[in-house]
Amino acid sequence: MKRVILLLAVMVIMGVSSGYIDPTPGKFPYEVAEKNVTFNFEQDVQGSGYFMTYRYAKAGALAFKDYVHGSGSIDNEFVMFTQELDKNTHPIDADWVDENVSCISVKEDNVMVYSPYQFAIGAGYYAVNPLVFDSLLKEKTWIKNYRAGTSMHHEVEYAHGIDKELEVLAKEKYFHQYDPVYEGVGYTQMKINDEHVDNGKVHVGVLQASSDYTASATAPAYPGTALTSSALSDIRAYKNPAIEIDEDYFGTYDITKNMTLNVPYKLTQKSEDWLPCCSGGWADIPPGLRNGFGSSAEGIFDCSCLAKARAGMYGPTNVTPPFKAWA
Repeated sequence: MKRVILLLAVMVIMGVSSGYIDPTPGKFPYEVAEKNVTFNFEQDVQGSGYFMTYRYAKAGALAFKDYVHGSGSIDNEFVMFTQELDKNTHPIDADWVDENVSCISVKEDNVMVYSPYQFAIGAGYYAVNPLVFDSLLKEKTWIKNYRAGTSMHHEVEYAHGIDKELEVLAKEKYFHQYDPVYEGVGYTQMKINDEHVDNGKVHVGVLQASSDYTASATAPAYPGTALTSSALSDIRAYKNPAIEIDEDYFGTYDITKNMTLNVPYKLTQKSEDWLPCCSGGWADIPPGLRNGFGSSAEGIFDCSCLAKARAGMYGPTNVTPPFKAWA
C-alpha cells in the first residue's frame, strides 16, 4: 500500500513539473496576454446625521477622486463604472501589437442640507452628554487623464446647502504596433448640471499640459512602455499649462458647466528595407544600417562586384564567379 501511494505521489509531481509554464510576460514567442478589469458601483443613500465618503478609482492612465463630509441631511445617488483593458500580442520579436484602453464613468445626483446633529452613544457618559456634530458641507471631485495631461477639479466648501447633478467621463487609449504605429487618445469631460450652492464657496479648475503625452506611454521620449508611478509624477501640467482655468465663487450661486478636452494623436512610420541590394544600392541604405558592414561591402550592395566578376577581374572567365546566385 505504501509503495502504491509513493508511486502516485511521484507521478503527480512529474505531471505538475512537466506541465509547468513560466507566466512571466515576454518569456515565450507567439504569446498573447490580455487583462480586462471592470468595476461597477451603484448606491442610493438617504438620511440625516453626520456623513463622510471617500471614493478613489484608477484605471490605466486615468484617476478619479470624490470626497464628501458634513452634518445634516443627505439624498445621494451615485453610479461609477471603471474598465482597464491591456492586450499584448507578440507573435514574433519583430511583429507585435500593444494596446491599452481604459475608461472611468461617474454620474451623481446629490442633495445635502446642513444642520447640527446630536446623538447619544451607549448607556454611560455619552448617553447623558451626546456627541455634537456641527460641520458645514464639503464636496470635492477631480478627474485626471495622464495620457493627455488633463486635470479637472470641482469643489464646494463651507456650504449650507448643495443640490447638484455631476457627470464625469474619462477615456484613454494607447496603441503601439511594430513598423511602427503610435496612436494615443485622451478624452476628459466634466458636466455640472443645474448646481445650486447656498452660502458657500465654489471652486472650478482645469489644467491642460502643453506637452503631448498621448504619443507615449511614459513621456514623449519613451514610447512603447507601460505607464509607471514615476512617469505619472513627471507629468505636471501646472509647470507650463496650455489651458488653465481657475474660478472661485463665494456666496449663493446657480452654476452649469460643460467642460470637454479631447487630445488625439497618431504617428505612422514606415521602416526602411535593410537589404535594398540592386534595387537601390549602397547609397540608398540608411546610414544607421551601414554601420558594421565596412566599406568593402559597398560592391555587394550596388552589384559592382557582379560586373567585375563577369568582366573576368576575379580570374579566368571560365571560372564560376564567386556570386553565382547573381550571375
